[in-house]
Amino acid sequence: MPETVAAYIADCAGRLKVGSIQRRLNAITEAHKAIGLESPTHSAMVANTMKGIRRTKGTAPAQKAAALTDDIRTMVEVADAGLIGARDRAPILLGFAGAFRRSERAGRCGFRLRQGRADCHVAPVQDGSGRAGPEGGHTYGANPDTCPVRTVQGWLELASIASGPLFCSITRHGQLQPERLSSIDVARVVKKLAQRAGLDPTKFAGHSLRAGHATSAAIAGASERSIMNQTGHRSVQMVRRYIRDGSLFRDNSAGKLGP
Repeated sequence: MPETVAAYIADCAGRLKVGSIQRRLNAITEAHKAIGLESPTHSAMVANTMKGIRRTKGTAPAQKAAALTDDIRTMVEVADAGLIGARDRAPILLGFAGAFRRSERAGRCGFRLRQGRADCHVAPVQDGSGRAGPEGGHTYGANPDTCPVRTVQGWLELASIASGPLFCSITRHGQLQPERLSSIDVARVVKKLAQRAGLDPTKFAGHSLRAGHATSAAIAGASERSIMNQTGHRSVQMVRRYIRDGSLFRDNSAGKLGP
């Protein structure tokens, strides 16, 4: 029950750090997922209680590092072979290209895939309602190995998926499972591949894909409007934070000094 979980984390607040409380919530979520039940941790009551704990204890969530274009390329290169590797590469490249929010990544429990000659559109279908959310458009990339459209198509063909979850769990024996990947699962894939790529896995998670898209676009000179069109940011101030980070590299005078 949400009331029980909210009371539990409120009790924990007097003796544990915010990070420790969040790990307990994650464990509760995973336990419910394992037995096919909806987790009470997703309720507004628990979320509001956790917000109050963060505010009271004065601890802000740690900002994850942005996975830049070169990071993404290396992460894709070190993915496993076979079905698991195909599944891992697809959400990494799709998440980076689409700059999805956590809720949008989690909302892709079902999907519609509409393909054209130059692009494809993936629309999430919300749990229970059957209604599709806003479509995300993705163009074909110049490099087939890192093209999000080709990678998703390859995954769907290899896994023989025609409907249902776009990304699902796979056992260590290569058996597809009916449950979709959660945002926590995607974060684990990001951390796994980041570690293999020689990056610090504690600094990377699912949000690294969204932050990486905005920062990489800023480095490449994309406009505020074009970045906001893709990320869905409504606040110019928020997207300018990414643009500022990108400008640290694009406008760095050290790059003009030569070798």
